[in-house]
Amino acid sequence: MPQPSVEDDPSLLALVRKGDEKAMASLFDRYSKVVYSVALRVLRDPAAAEDVLQEIFMQVWRNPDSFTSAKGSLGGWLAVVARNRSIDTLRRRRPSDSVEDVILASPCNIAVEVERSSLMERAREVIAILPREQRKTLEMAFFDGLTHSEIAELTGDPLGTVKTRIRSALLTLRKAFQP
Repeated sequence: MPQPSVEDDPSLLALVRKGDEKAMASLFDRYSKVVYSVALRVLRDPAAAEDVLQEIFMQVWRNPDSFTSAKGSLGGWLAVVARNRSIDTLRRRRPSDSVEDVILASPCNIAVEVERSSLMERAREVIAILPREQRKTLEMAFFDGLTHSEIAELTGDPLGTVKTRIRSALLTLRKAFQP
């Protein structure tokens, strides 16, 4: 079997299924910055972010079929898994703290730290052109892990408005990624 090209995630995953450590190393080199930066942004703790990074790539190594192309791109899926795993870590670590206490100060800019990922770059471009309210609401839901109700409480906006902003932002993103 010929070696996969730089952009060929499905071929790399096929090799990982067969136990190819070099293919796994290639995936790690390609996506570790995405996973780490998302985890660090949510957790704000380098050691905890490294733990999340290790857990996620061990999951890919042990079960490469946990990702399917129907879920989107591998990089995007890994970013979502990193976000969810990090939020879970926060909740386990500080169950008495409310998620409202975990507010991240800077706007979403993952693409700066993940220049190799064209998908993340495109997402950043689309998010940047969203109306300010949609962008801020989407960031609070995605990166801060806040529920719609928590966002409504923090912003003072009606719950229906929060839901509409998130839905509109997601529809804009979906349209940007359709062929």
